[in-house]
Amino acid sequence: MTDREGERWLAIYLNDHLAGAYGGAALARRIAREHPTDPDSPDLRSLAREIAEDRDELVALMRALGVRPRRHRMLLGAAAELAGRLKLNGRVLRRSPLSDLLETEAMRSGVQGKTALWRALRAASSDDLLDARLRRLSARADRQAEVLDARHAEAAELLRHALDRTWRAAKRPDRVHGTVPEHV
Repeated sequence: MTDREGERWLAIYLNDHLAGAYGGAALARRIAREHPTDPDSPDLRSLAREIAEDRDELVALMRALGVRPRRHRMLLGAAAELAGRLKLNGRVLRRSPLSDLLETEAMRSGVQGKTALWRALRAASSDDLLDARLRRLSARADRQAEVLDARHAEAAELLRHALDRTWRAAKRPDRVHGTVPEHV
């Protein structure tokens, strides 16, 4: 692979992550805005601020590397977040409790992707200053994942009763054959 090809792949890779960063920052802001009085609202506001800062760090890093941030990728990421609001969540006009669970899972996936980005760049870099910066960003992403994991466990509670009831029904022996159904 030539240097020029490598630079092209780097630009595509970083711009793909930039699209996700714009969508993630918008989603994090919305989650924090939807839960202003929750016990974890300070954590959610902090998370939203950090995710926006991480997006800005990515833009600054891209510029330092001579990679031009593609505006259409930024818009694509923000549009994807808006499209995510259209998901079927059991309610048409207002938020569903399921929204919290799905949004938290989307944010967790985004943070996981961001962690992979910082690690990939660290693996490819031989610069100590860049490595230190990427290490700091990776550690912050790990803390963000912890906040999201705690929120996810809380949001998943809405499934507990239905899951317990459904699982008990699925485990009942088949009345005709006296066996547990195969799909269990």
